[in-house]
Amino acid sequence: MRPMRLDMAGFTVFREETTVDFTDADFFALVGPTGSGKSTVLDAICFALYGTVPRWGGTRGLANALAPSATEARVRLVFESAGDRYVATRVVRRDGRGTVKTANAGLQLMPPGFDVTKLDTGLSPEDLGEVVAGTPAEMEQAVLDAVGLPYEQFTSCVVLPQGQFADFLHAKPATRQQILVNLLGLGIYEDVQKRATERAGQAEARLEAVDRMLGGLADVDDEALAGAGRRVDRMRELAGAVTAAVPQLDRARVTAREQAAALAALDAELAVLTGVRPPDGTAELARAVATARATADETGAAVGLAEEREEKLRGELAAAGDESALRLLLKAHADRDRLTGEAAAVGAAVSAAQAEHDTATGALAEARALAERAEAELEAAFRAHEEAKATDQAVALRAHLAAGGPCPVCEQVVPRVPAVPEESAVARAIAAGKAARAANEAAKRVVQERDTTARELDRVLLRARTEHDQLRARLAELDAQLAGAATPETLRENLAEHARLRRALEEAAGAVRAGRDAARRARGALDGAQERLRRAWRDFDTTRDGLARFGPPAADREDVAAAWTALAGWAGAQADRRRADRDGLVTAVSAAEAAVREAGERIAGLFTAAGLDAADDPLRDAAVAVERAEAELRRLQDRREQAAELHEQRTGHERQARVARALAGHLRANNFERWLLAEALDLLVDGASRILRELSGGQYDLVHDKGEFFVVDQHDAGLRRGVRTLSGGETFQASLALALALSEQLAGMSTTAASLESIVLDEGFGTLDAATLDTVAATLENLAARGDRMVGVVTHVPALAERIPVRFEVRKDARTARVERTGL
Repeated sequence: MRPMRLDMAGFTVFREETTVDFTDADFFALVGPTGSGKSTVLDAICFALYGTVPRWGGTRGLANALAPSATEARVRLVFESAGDRYVATRVVRRDGRGTVKTANAGLQLMPPGFDVTKLDTGLSPEDLGEVVAGTPAEMEQAVLDAVGLPYEQFTSCVVLPQGQFADFLHAKPATRQQILVNLLGLGIYEDVQKRATERAGQAEARLEAVDRMLGGLADVDDEALAGAGRRVDRMRELAGAVTAAVPQLDRARVTAREQAAALAALDAELAVLTGVRPPDGTAELARAVATARATADETGAAVGLAEEREEKLRGELAAAGDESALRLLLKAHADRDRLTGEAAAVGAAVSAAQAEHDTATGALAEARALAERAEAELEAAFRAHEEAKATDQAVALRAHLAAGGPCPVCEQVVPRVPAVPEESAVARAIAAGKAARAANEAAKRVVQERDTTARELDRVLLRARTEHDQLRARLAELDAQLAGAATPETLRENLAEHARLRRALEEAAGAVRAGRDAARRARGALDGAQERLRRAWRDFDTTRDGLARFGPPAADREDVAAAWTALAGWAGAQADRRRADRDGLVTAVSAAEAAVREAGERIAGLFTAAGLDAADDPLRDAAVAVERAEAELRRLQDRREQAAELHEQRTGHERQARVARALAGHLRANNFERWLLAEALDLLVDGASRILRELSGGQYDLVHDKGEFFVVDQHDAGLRRGVRTLSGGETFQASLALALALSEQLAGMSTTAASLESIVLDEGFGTLDAATLDTVAATLENLAARGDRMVGVVTHVPALAERIPVRFEVRKDARTARVERTGL
């Protein structure tokens, strides 16, 4: 996997859109102060491919992808792998509840020769190429197929992040073995063993199927083929004999059909002629028509007389005047008599109401006068009460007066003190006031009661006068209506005459209806009789038309009975002549049928002699027998050829099964794979040991024993130490040696396209001394100079960065981090 271009927006410290173009950066360094975001560039590469970053602690740290206060982060990586170019995209968002989830993830295979710089022109996702994965769930397998490494091995061999640089060095043997299996593509041998086993099973299954098919073809021998050929010859002889015999049978059948048709035609003519008989009741039809016509004429005359009488009565009733007007006048006389009495009664009621009203009005005036006097007496009592109170107050002061002394009120000298009354005048004034008040209230109640009575009598009098006026107006209308009208007795006589004429008119109308019904029935009877006569003639004409081919005699159209008698006699004579000819036809039919039976028996004998059942269609059945015999012969010949082909197939399947079983046996139990892994590990350790000697100034060699790594300290008499006992600087040197050797030698050892096309180191350069750092830089330069892979380092050591031709400087301000390319 070789990165080509990285786009970030809202990703951790890269709040704003940032692009890192690795297109021609074969040897580069990510430089910048600590905390500026150098390692974040590597995090973005891992995140775009695998959806997580080593230092996040798995997918649970997905929220770390978002820049502070950002709601969305986007990462897009364009990379090459095994000659193909891909683009991986991931988008994460924070929803309204603060939960961060992957909103989009996809991997697309870009068209050959796609210009990466076009990504800046706003291309839609559809323009980027074929969609390999469109969901986060599909991304894992798609990236594994494209890159060739799972996440754990990618971060151990390609992008080596801080804190995990020594993972491959310290990995368990089984884990390290699996990494090498994936890197070298050695899993193909296990797949080959499985495929060989499957192919062996398939070949053995096909072998068994061929044996079963050969078992079903065991009956195909020379004798069976010869018998089938002889049967073909017999069937062909049968077909020739049948072909010669069938025309005689056909001629016999034609003759039999002709004779049978002539007999059937003669029998049909006899049936027609013997069926000619006059219908019953034909003679009575003419008499029935005459009787019905006479009855219809009589009922028509009776209807005319009844209609004349009805018309006369209608004229008399019209001359008697309008019955409704007479009834209205008679009712007006009755209404005037009734209203005259009611008007008299209402006039009397008006007079009585007027008198009562006058009395009530006088009583009301009297009560009002009494009430006014009671009101005046109440006012007088009130004034007397006030005066009595003043007198009592003055008497109360006298107790304090002394003759010749000053008055406490006016301060004048009192010449004499009046005598004090024996009782107070206030009590008498109060009693008089209560009596005056009670009288006043009683007078008011009387006034109110009499006023109510007077008002009610006003309403009664008004209603009585209104009703009396209405009655007088209605009487005036009736007098005007009856002016010049007849008396009630005359009106009643006129109405009685009207009733008599109406009854007579109803009786006449009933007679007209009855006469019309009778005339209608008579006409119906006449129509029915005439229709029966016409039907008799139609039946006669139909029967005679049916005999037209025999030449019937002319008919008398005046008498249907006579016409039927003449036709029946003629038909009987014709039937007698045909009966004499029938016996000869019967004999001819019998002879023709016998000839048909004889020819059919000869053909049936031919089929019986050939071993076949009698045939309904000899020519067709003989041809079918020939075809079946020939088909059976061809089937046996095909089975013979099929058996020969199956024997050849059996030999091939047996050989395939034997070879596949042998290959599966050689690859069983991963023996070959373990041998290849051991060889690969030996080559890897040899290369890493050479690099480690250069890095350590000849002090250390790297060896392995039973999958475990050890260093040999040449400065300590060749002491063998486990790699977990190394110091930090020593561990970095050993890990770098392994990583460089793995990257350097993988292309030669791998059997697949899953090669390490790049390596990026992110650890430990600050712990090296100047001489070791110079050795590391030289080693990296030699590795990059080969030009078959990209080499990248993440460092803040100026001495190392200055020796690398392409540098990406990472800077960070209060807003966002930025990447700027410097160097070549």
